[in-house]
Amino acid sequence: MLMKALRVGLGQLVILGDWLTRPGKKKRTPEAQAAVETQAKDLTLYQFHACPFCVKTRRTLHRLNVPVALRDAKNNELDRQTLLNEGGKIKVPCLRIEEAGQTVWMYDSKVIIDYLEKRFATV
Repeated sequence: MLMKALRVGLGQLVILGDWLTRPGKKKRTPEAQAAVETQAKDLTLYQFHACPFCVKTRRTLHRLNVPVALRDAKNNELDRQTLLNEGGKIKVPCLRIEEAGQTVWMYDSKVIIDYLEKRFATV
């Protein structure tokens, strides 16, 4: 019980720290931003709201100005089951990528952030 309270408290501190230090969004021309938004329609991030690795990934999405659908794999049973059944495990963050009729489930914040940087930093 004490550990859960500590985890919840620390999670809230992580969220507050994120909010206070959130980086500015990448500026693009309207055409370039529209292209990013079109590409981002094929991405979904499965996450826990207070997970530090998920916060790190969401900060990158915010900084790169990439609007990605977020799924709550902790509090939404349907999202949790989808992550388990289709992704293979309940581990967050997990980026679901739909490309050319294929679905890729990408785990690990570092791998996800590297992918996002390569795909959207220069757009």
